[in-house]
Amino acid sequence: MQINGATALVTGTNRGIGRHLAAQLVERGATVWATARRPELIDLDGVRTLALDITDPASVAHAAAVATDVDLLVNNAGIATGATLLGEDLGAAHAEMDTNLWGTLAVVRAFAPVLARNGGGTVVNVASSASWLAVPGATAYAVTKAAVWNLSNALRHELAAQGTSVVSVHLGVADTDMGAGFAFDKTDPADVARATLDGVERDAYEVIADEQTVLVKKMLAGDPEELYALIAQLLAA
Repeated sequence: MQINGATALVTGTNRGIGRHLAAQLVERGATVWATARRPELIDLDGVRTLALDITDPASVAHAAAVATDVDLLVNNAGIATGATLLGEDLGAAHAEMDTNLWGTLAVVRAFAPVLARNGGGTVVNVASSASWLAVPGATAYAVTKAAVWNLSNALRHELAAQGTSVVSVHLGVADTDMGAGFAFDKTDPADVARATLDGVERDAYEVIADEQTVLVKKMLAGDPEELYALIAQLLAA
């Protein structure tokens, strides 16, 4: 897809990867709807701001009714609470799934007709290397991102008839507020945004945004004990 001349909507643009995605889309010649639950916190030039809480059906429906010119949908908004699967309270894990999976799907369902009317376009879902492995301190998050990865694979089939392509984006730990609690080497969110948009322009199915994730993807074909031994070494370092 050619980004120059496209109209993009990006979720979660008030900080982190989403902010870089919106800024770089503007640099590449796109018209950009920059969205967040609190749009007053979006401090980007050259964008249209729009309130969007992806867990609120009314908010999602309103965004789709306003941003009717979108042909590139970038689902970046997500949360990580540190929830575990066997803790006493599953509320945080439910919140992660409601945002990362069901919120993302709600936005796609709302905007799929918009994309169809505008010629098909592209959907981008920001997933993670956690789509393929879990680490302590992010076990519930890993379940949600595995779901986002296969959501992307499933949507690729369901949206093909309307000419909409689907890209899933995978990275390790980005140097953002969400990644602050992890000791791994961190990836510059600007690099993640750049790799993502390069992937959109070459019609990629998946974008692997950093060397950590390249290694994880390669090791998936081998013995899983080796992969988890590597993770244990990294956590101990």
